[in-house]
Amino acid sequence: MKKKVAIIDSLGAHGSSHHFYLFGQIRGLVDNGVKVALYTNSITPNPNIKSVCFYQFFGNLYSSKFLLIRGVKYIFGLLASIFHARFSGCNIFHFHLFESNFVVLLKIMLVKLLFAKVVLTIHDVVSFANTKNNIFLNNQIYKFADLILTHNLFSSKEILKISPLVKGKIFIIPHGNYIPFITVDNDQEKARDYLDIDRSKKVLLFFGMIKKVKGLDLLLNAFSRIIKRHSDIVLLIAGKSWKNDFSHYKKIIDKYNLSQHIILHNNFIPHNDVKYYYSAADLVVLPYKKIYQSGVLMMTLSYQKPALVSDLDPLSEIIKDGINGFVFKSEDQDSLFNKLDNIFSEKYDMKQINLNANLKIKNEFDWTNIGRLTKKAYQSL
Repeated sequence: MKKKVAIIDSLGAHGSSHHFYLFGQIRGLVDNGVKVALYTNSITPNPNIKSVCFYQFFGNLYSSKFLLIRGVKYIFGLLASIFHARFSGCNIFHFHLFESNFVVLLKIMLVKLLFAKVVLTIHDVVSFANTKNNIFLNNQIYKFADLILTHNLFSSKEILKISPLVKGKIFIIPHGNYIPFITVDNDQEKARDYLDIDRSKKVLLFFGMIKKVKGLDLLLNAFSRIIKRHSDIVLLIAGKSWKNDFSHYKKIIDKYNLSQHIILHNNFIPHNDVKYYYSAADLVVLPYKKIYQSGVLMMTLSYQKPALVSDLDPLSEIIKDGINGFVFKSEDQDSLFNKLDNIFSEKYDMKQINLNANLKIKNEFDWTNIGRLTKKAYQSL
C-alpha cells in the first residue's frame, strides 16, 4: 500500500482515554504495513511506535479558559498540521469526528484542495453536546468526505438516515479494546483501600462523564430500591458532570437518603487512577438512554469486569444477556432493578460470564485485526 496516512486529532489525551484509541488505531495500521503520522496536542504522550512520525502542532491547546484564544490556537495547529502532512507526502487525512461544525467542513475542503483524500471516523453521529445539530451541515460533511468509518451497524444506519447517498463509502470498523494500554490489577482489596471503600461491600460502578443520556438518574432510582434488598451494596459514581451540573442527581440522592450508600467522586478521574476504580468494582453498569458506541464498555471488558448495559443496539451487539454480561430494557427502572437483584442474588455463573467476555474482547476487538479492516477501507479509495 503506497499511501501515507496523517491522523490529525486535536483532542488526544485531553479529558478522556481517547489517546489510547488513537494509539491502538495506529498500532493496528503499522502492523498491517501502513505508514502513519500523528498530529495532536502537547499533553498527549508520544506513542513511541516504530516508524510512526509524531507531531504536537496544536500545542497546549486547552490551557486557556478563553474560547477565542483556544480557537486561534486550534486554527494555527490545524493549518500547520495539514500543510506539514501534505508536504511530507501524506495523501490520506484521517479525522475523528465527535461533533459537526463549519470548521470540520472547512478542514475537509482544505484537504481536498490539496488533492488528498479525507477519511472520517464518526464517533457520535449526532452530537450529545450540541442539541441544535444542523442536519444540512452533517450531510455536507459526509458528502465531501471520501471515506466514512463507523463502529457498528446502528451508527451506519443513522448516518444513512442523514445522508443516504454515502452508502458506498461507509465501512464498519469496530472500536478496539484497551488491553495494550492498561495494567489489570485483580487485587480488589488494595484498590478499595486506595479509594477508601469498605472491603466488605459489594461495589456497583458508574464510570465516565455524566450526561443526561448516560441515565444516571434511572440508576439512582433503581438503586434506591435495590439497597432495601441488598444493604451491603454501595454505588461508586466516578466522573465529571457535563458542564459541572450535578444538581439533578443530587435531588434524587437527597429524596431517597442515598448519600450513606453512595461514594461520589464527581471529578475528572486521572488516567493513573482509573485502574483502581475498575479493580474495586464487582459490576459496572451502563444505564444509557442513547449511545453510538461506548469506550466505557470497552474499558470495562478490558479490565475483565462484568457489565450491565441497556439494550441499545450498539451495546447489545457486544453484550449478550447471561452469556458475556447482562442486559436490561433501556429506560425501564423495573427491568434495571430486577436485573440488579438477580445479579446480586448470585443467580448467574459469574466465572463463566467473565471468561466469555474476556475471550470476546481479546478476539473480536484486537487492534491488529481492526488495522487490517481499516487498511482495506483505505484501499477502496
